[in-house]
Amino acid sequence: MFTGIVEEIGKVKAADEGRLVIGASEVLSDVKIGDSISVNGACLTVTTHDAEESTFSVDVVPETMRRTNLGELKAGSSVNLERSVPAYGRFGGHMVQGHVDGTAIIRSIESEGDALMVIFDAPTHVMRYVVEKGFIAVDGASLTIVNCDNFSFSITIIPHTRDNTVFGSKGAGDSVNIEVDIMAKYVERLALAIRQPMDTAEEF
Repeated sequence: MFTGIVEEIGKVKAADEGRLVIGASEVLSDVKIGDSISVNGACLTVTTHDAEESTFSVDVVPETMRRTNLGELKAGSSVNLERSVPAYGRFGGHMVQGHVDGTAIIRSIESEGDALMVIFDAPTHVMRYVVEKGFIAVDGASLTIVNCDNFSFSITIIPHTRDNTVFGSKGAGDSVNIEVDIMAKYVERLALAIRQPMDTAEEF
């Protein structure tokens, strides 16, 4: 489980088929093999850790490649990083699983005073769970939805978020990973079960 509060920007050192090597500092302070780290919003397992090189590696399975933008990464790419939150930790953002629902494309980025207004085009299977002023994780960063319709949504990026996440290097046409609020999926599932009760006899 994550909070969507990005701890640092990491740099991809190598992107081989099915494997990423990432340079970092903050998230490596207490890292162990088998730990979970959110990489651009995708929960991945640390498979190696090189303390001298300040790097860690993760394996990326085909399903993750299909669902995310991780296949676009190459050496030199920047990524948002966050360690899984400890049981005694504070939730500064919202409950993020690190299970990416799909990708969206940045339609436009416009300045609004010191902030940025960013509009994303997203597929309908994502937009069905998006609501105004609700939570959304974009490349692993917990953000509030400003507005939305059936095909797009907008968010505001404050200067701190711009300077401490990959948003500082993003532009129109770039893809981002999206994770919607898990509660919306549970509500939909329960509502469907009420309307169309399952045949319990077939469950056993």
